[in-house]
Amino acid sequence: MTPDRADGLARTARALAEGEVSARTLTERALARIEAAQPTLNAFKRVRADAALAEADAADRELARGGPFPERPLLGVPVAVKDDMDVAGEPTAFGCRGAFPAQAEDCEAVRRLRASGAVVVGKTNTCELGQWPFTEGPGFGDTRNPWNTAHTPGGSSGGSAAAVAAGLVPAALGSDGAGSVRIPAAWTHLVGIKPQRGRISTWPWPEAFHGITVNGPLARTVADAALLLDAASGSHRGDLHRPPAVRAAEAATREPGRLRIALSLRMPFTGTPKRLHPQVRRRVVALADRLAALGHDVAEADPAYGRIGLAFVPRATAGIAEWARHVPDAALLDRRTRDAARMGRLLGGAPLRLARRSEAALHRSVGAVFSTYDVVLAPTTAAPPPRVGTLAAMSGWRTDQAMIAACPYAWPWNVLGWPGVNVPAGQVPGGLPVGAQLLGPAGSEPLLISLAAQLEADQRWYERWPEPVTGTAPAR
Repeated sequence: MTPDRADGLARTARALAEGEVSARTLTERALARIEAAQPTLNAFKRVRADAALAEADAADRELARGGPFPERPLLGVPVAVKDDMDVAGEPTAFGCRGAFPAQAEDCEAVRRLRASGAVVVGKTNTCELGQWPFTEGPGFGDTRNPWNTAHTPGGSSGGSAAAVAAGLVPAALGSDGAGSVRIPAAWTHLVGIKPQRGRISTWPWPEAFHGITVNGPLARTVADAALLLDAASGSHRGDLHRPPAVRAAEAATREPGRLRIALSLRMPFTGTPKRLHPQVRRRVVALADRLAALGHDVAEADPAYGRIGLAFVPRATAGIAEWARHVPDAALLDRRTRDAARMGRLLGGAPLRLARRSEAALHRSVGAVFSTYDVVLAPTTAAPPPRVGTLAAMSGWRTDQAMIAACPYAWPWNVLGWPGVNVPAGQVPGGLPVGAQLLGPAGSEPLLISLAAQLEADQRWYERWPEPVTGTAPAR
């Protein structure tokens, strides 16, 4: 086991089960890496050093009693979770300032991670209420990209992405309400899975942000992301969405068969200026060419998105308004957050109900592409990761325009509630990673994961690491 970077999730779990290393040693190494990287990357909001070591010691006692441990596949493995998820004894600030109380119990996703045996070493940074594709704010500072620390890792799960990309932990949970797992995965050279709505519980919220936000894993390999997805998956009795179970890790070991793949470069309508960066286009088209070389039928085709944005904005802003009511001091919120919450209160009645009712029609119109194709391949973002500070000081309208211009491809799948997987698509000048999405209809995680695993075996993206992070963060 390498002390300077975390080994993969599956490999770490095997090493623990076979007695090659102890959970305490792994947790101590993870905590040391986090401490060393924090001044530069600022990936973590909360580090649970004492609690994590106690959990590791308990895991070692269990491991000493002998296995196998089929119900505890992550026994003793250090992982991290985003700071929009409740961890017992820790506050859930969700990127906001203020004195948040410690939570009395774990959210359902964290409870399931613990049931799998995982050691939760800390909570990772996120922008305020998960609204933006950067992870910066006065409540915690700037989180930076380990591939180039002058740039953002993306958001809103930027802390989880930075932690995994730098090898601080083998995998982490994030959440995705408009691409917030897939965007930082793309910009940090990771696999990020946005699962089917309800696959991983959002309890104590019956659904998050009126159904557009789901929890999902970030990891360096498809197998690791699938393993974390399986460990965290499952419903709470109070959940509004309870899809049938899938076996993600098993899917990562299967060939996908010959598929019909639609290469979609057209952006959904937003009424704001945007363009696909030529370097991003080149990398995504190159992946399409590789998929064709692997035997798949690839052709250019676009889903019929129509005016899907009208179904997104009421749900997103109403969700912000609901969350804003839970902060200790609303005056400490970013002005853009207060404006979005005000909009959400205006749209939270009839417009929200109309947005929810439109989902069935959108399933039919967007889903028509799957009568001809099995999978849609699209850019995850339209641009490489911007420099830290680029969006953080903008007005609300300017932020929205810049955010849409950089990230116009991910959010429609949040409206639909369907799964998508970001896969690394290479790097552009400056050493900046970019990614591509594999998108499918309801319940298609196994197919998308199998295809991603086949592509990973061809591309071997997990062999590439950023340079180790040392020193202090650069000035903006």
